[in-house]
Amino acid sequence: MDFVFDRVAGGRAIKNLAVIDDATHEAVAVVAEHNISSHRLVQILEMLCSHRGYPRIIRTDNGKEFCGRAMLTWAHEKQVALRLIEPGKPNQNAYIESFNGRLRDECLNEHWFTSLAHARTVIEAWRCEYNEERPKRALGGLTPSQYAKQLAEKTVTVTAGL
Repeated sequence: MDFVFDRVAGGRAIKNLAVIDDATHEAVAVVAEHNISSHRLVQILEMLCSHRGYPRIIRTDNGKEFCGRAMLTWAHEKQVALRLIEPGKPNQNAYIESFNGRLRDECLNEHWFTSLAHARTVIEAWRCEYNEERPKRALGGLTPSQYAKQLAEKTVTVTAGL
């Protein structure tokens, strides 16, 4: 997880929480808000986990939202290991940094958001296109969504055979 910042036309900041699955390269979520506190971060994670299940590990930088009491308590209660990268070493979370660059270049820099609602609509459309319409060499030419589905099917097949 990481944050990418932008602004609406009126000048107010937009804080985008990008959540990426390292295994499938899926953009699980890009949540645009004017402000995301550690308590709001936990609410977002609970919503995502209700659909996808709890991850074993979450890798982030040392931002206050990721290191706050609410996040640490949530991770401990849900048995999610937190892996914080070293300060000044974004290469330790390379995939999210690469994703953030694409988000910035292909979406945020290409649009002048008139409101938070406008930003949310455009960003979500871009996220869906990223997951569903972009084959990736690293995934054998599949899109992240196709790869995730294939991976889930393999998991079900292996589990069912035991």
